[in-house]
Amino acid sequence: MLSLLQIKNFTLVDQLTLQFGQGLNVLTGETGAGKSIILDAIDTVLGGKVNNRLIRQGMQQASLEATFQGDTTLNEWLHQQEIEPLDDGTIVCYRELILTGETLRSRSRINGVMVNLQVMGQLRDRLVEITAQGQTVQLMDSTRQRELLDLYGGTTLLKQRDRVEIAYENWKLVEKALEKRRQSEKDRLQRLDLLDYQLKELSEAELTDPDEVEHLEQERDRLSHVVDLQQLSYQTYQLLYQNDSGDPAIADQLAETENLLTTMAEYDNKIEPILEMIRSALTQVVEAGQQINSYGDALEADPERLTEVEERINLLRRICRKYGPSLGDVINYYQKLQDELAELTDNQQSIEQLEKDYKIAQETLEKASQELTQLRQQAATKLEKQLVQELKPLAMDKVIFVCQISPCSPTPSGSDKVVFYFSPNPGEKIQPLSSTASGGEMSRFLLALKACFTKSEKRSGTLIFDEIDAGVSGKVAQAIGEKLHQLSHQYQILCVTHQPLVAAMADNHFRVSKQIIEESSELLNAENESLNLPEIRTVVRVMALDNLQTRKEELAQLTGGNSAKDAIEFAQSLLAKAELYRLGKR
Repeated sequence: MLSLLQIKNFTLVDQLTLQFGQGLNVLTGETGAGKSIILDAIDTVLGGKVNNRLIRQGMQQASLEATFQGDTTLNEWLHQQEIEPLDDGTIVCYRELILTGETLRSRSRINGVMVNLQVMGQLRDRLVEITAQGQTVQLMDSTRQRELLDLYGGTTLLKQRDRVEIAYENWKLVEKALEKRRQSEKDRLQRLDLLDYQLKELSEAELTDPDEVEHLEQERDRLSHVVDLQQLSYQTYQLLYQNDSGDPAIADQLAETENLLTTMAEYDNKIEPILEMIRSALTQVVEAGQQINSYGDALEADPERLTEVEERINLLRRICRKYGPSLGDVINYYQKLQDELAELTDNQQSIEQLEKDYKIAQETLEKASQELTQLRQQAATKLEKQLVQELKPLAMDKVIFVCQISPCSPTPSGSDKVVFYFSPNPGEKIQPLSSTASGGEMSRFLLALKACFTKSEKRSGTLIFDEIDAGVSGKVAQAIGEKLHQLSHQYQILCVTHQPLVAAMADNHFRVSKQIIEESSELLNAENESLNLPEIRTVVRVMALDNLQTRKEELAQLTGGNSAKDAIEFAQSLLAKAELYRLGKR
C-alpha cells in the first residue's frame, strides 16, 4: 500500500506531500488541474520513462519519494536483492532527476540502496498496477489475453505452463542437435565422397618414394641421350684402355710408368710408395675402362620406357600441384586422408538415436501442452461465467463473453491462442473484443476482469485507475463506483475521476487544483544591477478533503460547476447513499 508520496520540482509541482490511506482514494479536480501529474509522479519514482520536461521550469533537479507498506513477500524479495528492510516494515522508493545542460540523469534508490531501473521495475510490478483507458489497447492483444487467462487459472495452471516451457526448451535443444547432426551427416557424406575420390587417385598413383620424381628425371635424361652416352662411353674407353688411333691409352702409359718406377725402386726404396700409387691407379683405370665399356655395350634406346617415364613424371607433378607442393608432402597428405576416412567411418553418434530423442521430446511437449490446454479450458469456462456476473451490475446484463481457445504452433507458453469474444448488446454477433467494445465498455470490462481476479489472487497492493470511468454516466458511473469500492476491500485503490457518483464512494478524497503564486527571482538588468522582482508561476496543489463540508463542496463542483443549494443537496445525497452502501456491503 502506498502511504506517502513526496514530490519536489516535478513538472508543475514545486513541493507536495500526500498521505494516502487504505481503501478507495479518489483524486478530483477540474480538467487540466494536474491530477495525472500525481499518477505520473508515482510512475516515475518506480522507474518510468523520463524527459527534460518533467523537471520544473527554471530548476535543475527534481526528486520523488514514495513510501509503501511492506509485507513478508516483499521483505523476502528485498533480501534477494541484498536490500535491508526498514525497521518499521516500510519500503521507501526514491528517484532524483538531474538536468545538466541538455543532459538528463536519474538515480534510483530502494531503502537508501542505489539500484538500476531493472530492479526498480521488478519492485514496481510487486507494488502497483496502473490502469488507464488509453492502456486498454494492451487488453486487445491475444498474447495478453492468454496471459490474463493463465493468471486467472491460478497456481496449478501456472505451474503446468512452467512445465510446458521446460518441455519446449528441451524440444528445441534436441531439435537443434538433430538439425546440427543432419547437417553434420550431410557434410560428412560430402567429405566421404571427396575422400574416396582423392584416396582413389592417390592410391592409383602408388606413391612410396618421396624422391621418385628426381629418380625419374634422371632416367628420362639417360633415355633421351642414349646415342650421346654410347659415343662418349666409347671415347672414354679408348682413352682409358684401348686407343684405336694408335696413340697409347692411359692404361698403357701407366704400365710404362710402372716399369720405370720399378727399376727406380731397385736402387731407392723411397720410390715404393709412389710405385704403389701408380699400380693402384693402373688397376682403377683398367677397371674403369672395362666398366665404361660394359656400360656402353649395355646402353640401348627404349622409346617406350622413355614415354612411360615422361608420363609418370607428368602425373607426379600434377599430383604435387594438387596435393603438394612436394611429393613427400603428397605422401603425408595421403596418410592423413586415410586417418580421416577411418575417423569418419567410425562415428558413434547416431542420427537414428537423435530422431528417437526428438520424437520423445516432441511427445512430451505435446502431452504437457494438452494438459495446459485442458486447464485453460477449465479456467476459460469459469472466467466466462464469472465475468458475465461481474458485468451485470455495470449495466451490461445482456453481455455475451466467450474465451475462445484455438490451437497454434508450439511456443514456450503452450500451443494455444486465446481470444476474448464479446457482444455487449442482444442480437449482435460476438466478435473479438478488440473490434467490438467501445471506450466505456472497455472501462467496465477492465473493472469486471479485475474483480474476477480478486477472487483468484491471494495478493494485495495498489491499483491505480486514471479516468477509467470516462465516457459513462448515471447508473453506469454508480456501478463503477461500487465496483471500485468492492476492489478496495482487497487492494488500495487510487482513482482519478470526474464522476461525482464515483468520488462519493471514496474512503479518502483529494482535490487537485492549480494556483498562481509569486516566486522571488533574481534578475540582472542591462547595467548588471541585481533586482529582486516577483515572478508569476503556476503550481499544483492537492488538498485532502477530510471533512463532510469540503467533500460536499467538491462533489457539488463536479455536479453543477458551482456551490449552489441544489448542487450541495445533491452532493449530500450522494454521500449519504455511499455511506449506506458501505454499511450494507460490509
